[in-house]
Amino acid sequence: MRKPLLPAALAAALLLGALGVSPAGASTSTSTTTATPVTAGIPAVTSDSWRPPLSTRGRYIVDAEGNRFKLKSANWHGAQGSWSGSGDINDPASHHDGEKADQMPLGLDRAPIAQILAGFQELGINSIRLPFSNEMLHDQRPVSDASVAANPQLRGKTPLQVFDAVIAATTSEGFAVVLNNHTNTSRFCCGLDGNERWNTSQSTAQWENDWISLARRYKDNKRVVGADLYNEVRRTVTDDANWNWGNDHDWWAASQRLGDRLLTEANPDLLVIVEGINWQGIPADGLPHGRPTLEPVRTLSHTLVASNKLVYAAHFYGYTGPNHTGATGMGETHDPRYQELSREDLFATLKRQAFYVTAESGSHFTAPLWISEFGIGSDETNPQARAWFGNFVDYLIANDTDFAYWPLVGWTGHGTWSILNFDAAGRRSGILDSGDWRAANWNRLVSAPQRSGQVSVSDTWDMLNLDHADAVQSARMRTLADWDPGARKGTCPDGQRLVGLAHRDGRGLCTDAGAAGLAAGNAASTVVSDERHVQQGDWAGGYTKFQCGLNQFMIGYSLRGQAVSAVLCAQAGRTLGTNGRTVWFDRGDGRPAGGPGGEFAYGNYKGQCGTDEYAAGIAFTGAWAKGKTPDALLCRKL
Repeated sequence: MRKPLLPAALAAALLLGALGVSPAGASTSTSTTTATPVTAGIPAVTSDSWRPPLSTRGRYIVDAEGNRFKLKSANWHGAQGSWSGSGDINDPASHHDGEKADQMPLGLDRAPIAQILAGFQELGINSIRLPFSNEMLHDQRPVSDASVAANPQLRGKTPLQVFDAVIAATTSEGFAVVLNNHTNTSRFCCGLDGNERWNTSQSTAQWENDWISLARRYKDNKRVVGADLYNEVRRTVTDDANWNWGNDHDWWAASQRLGDRLLTEANPDLLVIVEGINWQGIPADGLPHGRPTLEPVRTLSHTLVASNKLVYAAHFYGYTGPNHTGATGMGETHDPRYQELSREDLFATLKRQAFYVTAESGSHFTAPLWISEFGIGSDETNPQARAWFGNFVDYLIANDTDFAYWPLVGWTGHGTWSILNFDAAGRRSGILDSGDWRAANWNRLVSAPQRSGQVSVSDTWDMLNLDHADAVQSARMRTLADWDPGARKGTCPDGQRLVGLAHRDGRGLCTDAGAAGLAAGNAASTVVSDERHVQQGDWAGGYTKFQCGLNQFMIGYSLRGQAVSAVLCAQAGRTLGTNGRTVWFDRGDGRPAGGPGGEFAYGNYKGQCGTDEYAAGIAFTGAWAKGKTPDALLCRKL
């Protein structure tokens, strides 16, 4: 998110490790560059143009009929808070760009909701990212009459009740709404502001409970389609957020847990949207620092209890960089900004940091990608910044990527990044008028050719991570008793089978490739912790073998420490083959050519059955120095 010029104190603090800052606030000058207005004839979104709920198929989001639904979005900010953190909170000058939002979507004091939404239709978008703060959810004070002057029907309501009304009006127009937990407190993001992590100014339990409550609140409104779990997770002065360290700063674990809770306890129809880590390290030359974004997903992705509900998100602004916070002056490093990269280097960097999740199909990390923030000012004159914006739009178009511009609504004469502005009398201006240099690129983006219509169901690949806790991703098994108390357990999502396993540390790989719907209805699963089902000879001489019974296949496994504890077997709905092979992975990888499913246990030996096979058993040994770790899989033809 774009921020104002850093005060000296904050810039100094950044040297100690703050992040996420942005360059100088936009001036109030008006661009004199002429541009073509937004192209007329872009189809407006309507309540009958798509059917909720949304889900995913491979790299695409689809509606209830399986048709591609591309998130062509913008951010209607304000409910997350606009106070800068200093000065009188009642003075507009103490708010970002002088725009006092009063914990409500911006502009409700200036124009009726219907008029604002009419502008959204003209822009050619079909969805809204709607930020909020946890503080706003709990504020019971009525909003002031002045803050809803153009919408008197909202007088006397709390900020959350205004949020309700905005969502109801927006979705009734046919727009999809994605809820975005932007901040803990109602303060404009994103420096040393107490909003660096989901649990900086509140507990993780409070964060989860707020989300559960909000998801239930809008459960019956099917056009509230997604939960963007937290915005721009980044470093505090002393600590980094991390990806899978197993502590209370572990963003992978926190987002994994909340995603599963939302789908099982609150609203199974929601898309679960996970941003990467926005910054780690101290932004000073000579010290490690950078913007991981979605790079860690390549080796550790999320596996939700509903595999068709995960969307990844990332933010890109020209003034930031892969190792640049976006600061100017004190706190700035000498790393290149994105806008300083050549077009070729920019594209390679974007792919490495985020776009690979859609570019590489057939992997555990393959998912839709939503660039949920990008933007630039209408008064921008820097040739590099303007070129970056054009290049970035080119890349979005070339990759047919879902997007959300930041921000959507602003006040005339204040910030220049918004694409629709309203003056005190409710008159609208912005990118829909001539004279805004961004219009040509916006036109290209919203009207670009895209994949549309039916999207075929694709093979699903998911990984299991037992590094620190259970990974029981079967909704069915979650409703049953613990099948191996005291052990760490991994279970594939319903409809998938286990095909890969790591030699150490408990990573696993699941898929439905080659055998969708393999399980027999609601037949009970079987826990195997002995050799009673070993059939047709000794397939791993001298090793202990836990093997599924006839016409059963592995869907899970459990470990005690590093040692095999048990396997979980499901009954197939048809006769399975018994011809098989032993795949060893105690001294090297044993994977099919091409590594379908992707690298699921980086740095470890691993074994994997083919897409025409199922895993029927695990072999291990307690011989000296072996430790009963998984050593071999029995892979049999489907």
